[in-house]
Amino acid sequence: MCENPTGRRPLTRRLRHPRSGGMARVSGDDPASSLIIHAQLFTMQGEGVGYIADGAVAVRGSRIVAIGSSPELLARFSATEVIDATDCAVLPGLVDAHMHTPLAIVRGVAQDVAHWMQTALAPYSRHITPAASLAGCRLGVLEALKSGTTTLGDYAQPVAGWPQVFVEVGVRAVLTPRISALPPGGMAGWKVGDLYPLDHRVGQEALHKALAFAQDWHGAADGRITVMLGPQGPDMLTREQLLEVKRAAVREGLMLHMHVAQGDREIEQLLKRYGQRTPVFLDQAGLLDAQLLAVHLTEASNDEAELIASRGARMALCSGSIGIIDGIVPPARTFRDNGGLVALGSDQASGNNRHNLFNEMRLTALFNKIDARDPTVMPAWEVLRMATIDGAQAIGLGDTIGSLEPGKQADLILVNLKALNLSPVLEAPVRNIVPNLVYAASGSEVLTVMVAGQILVRDGAVVTADEAKVRAEAQLQGEGVARRVTADPVHGRMTLAAATEAGWL
Repeated sequence: MCENPTGRRPLTRRLRHPRSGGMARVSGDDPASSLIIHAQLFTMQGEGVGYIADGAVAVRGSRIVAIGSSPELLARFSATEVIDATDCAVLPGLVDAHMHTPLAIVRGVAQDVAHWMQTALAPYSRHITPAASLAGCRLGVLEALKSGTTTLGDYAQPVAGWPQVFVEVGVRAVLTPRISALPPGGMAGWKVGDLYPLDHRVGQEALHKALAFAQDWHGAADGRITVMLGPQGPDMLTREQLLEVKRAAVREGLMLHMHVAQGDREIEQLLKRYGQRTPVFLDQAGLLDAQLLAVHLTEASNDEAELIASRGARMALCSGSIGIIDGIVPPARTFRDNGGLVALGSDQASGNNRHNLFNEMRLTALFNKIDARDPTVMPAWEVLRMATIDGAQAIGLGDTIGSLEPGKQADLILVNLKALNLSPVLEAPVRNIVPNLVYAASGSEVLTVMVAGQILVRDGAVVTADEAKVRAEAQLQGEGVARRVTADPVHGRMTLAAATEAGWL
């Protein structure tokens, strides 16, 4: 049962049959490794949410082999493990298309300020060691996993051990090693408005390392790990190097994962360097097409969003991050209205403060309604699709994940509908489950998470990693970063450092 009257949550029950070699004989003869029954099932197939009352999912190995009603699948399948999902919603695992998990090590240091990257994040990022980066990554991965994210689109400066974090925990990951021509030290010490001194050799080295990384990791862990190439932004590489990255991506069959029109800083750089705003610059360079996952579009006008969508590029929308650090609602509605695919992302915890797709769904719906002064825009079912099937399609994995259907990978989550904030459950005349998942859920209601047929979270606890150890290491490494920032004279110019000294934080 999803929850019982005792208050305990014995969500998963293993049924063993003494005469079947450990196989649980339900009543059918078709073998499965897992059978999930009695669910409020949302497959996300078709145009809507694919609802099935008293639904069931049969899993064999890493794949879904059948979807249907519980009576139908109980009559057909036997299973090693039967999961009774009574009082639970079962839906595809959530897709977080754009993250910077290593920055979880400096959670909460870069919000409520202007020029957040240069004046708040940069003083910290220059002091993040490889050990601190990995500690942040582990923390961010577990945080996302526990709140229902099964596919993590992580964008980072690679350090030794980065991809292994995802492999060991068991999640699905789309990893993007950062490609940038910014000289060592990044933006720290530069004045806002300075033209970046791009270093061609730094950009070339980053590209070569990214290609080597892709050779090693694209398709690894039985296909759970895939790779994109990640020019950090059109302002952080020369035009020639952007085109070189594009050619490499075409040659290797990889998507590009790039920040696009992500802020007035980027737009100003492109105008100074090329006399063009980002979208026109990218279009004329031949970089706007279905190979591009364009992240943020913070400063894109509606006309520019229409242009990008019309060229087939996909959009990663990070509502919480851009709302907090820029106070802007990106033009996702225009992008979608022009046929573009939109995925959701949590971005970075240094400014957005959390890796939680339930938070992103709610903020996306609310911000767009407020921005449009129209309560009908971005309804719950649309943003749920953006977090599942639309997101999977946007990152090129729509044939593999994002919906629950035979042949796809068994990436799914069980959400406790008996949580107070999701109660009562009403089915007629208005079914309220999807609206409550989007507007009321916090992510803590996720009880079980399965990726590629393997249970990674059971009864709300991660079973593939030591949560306490991960948190303790993150605390240790985070304190180390903070000490190094405190000893760096640059911290004296930080707005939030002054706010701390004044007693506001």
